[in-house]
Amino acid sequence: MFGPIKKIARALRAPSAQEREMAYLNGSHDRIDLEYRQRQVDRGLFRAR
Repeated sequence: MFGPIKKIARALRAPSAQEREMAYLNGSHDRIDLEYRQRQVDRGLFRAR
């Protein structure tokens, strides 16, 4: 009964900060780009202030 409601809720849910960080890091093109992105994440690019 609640299955379809759960699917809709998951589809409408905004990604968490951790999910956004991982997607950003996974989009790197090479090792240097990855290291640059890691530094940005460490500085709190995706964290709420």
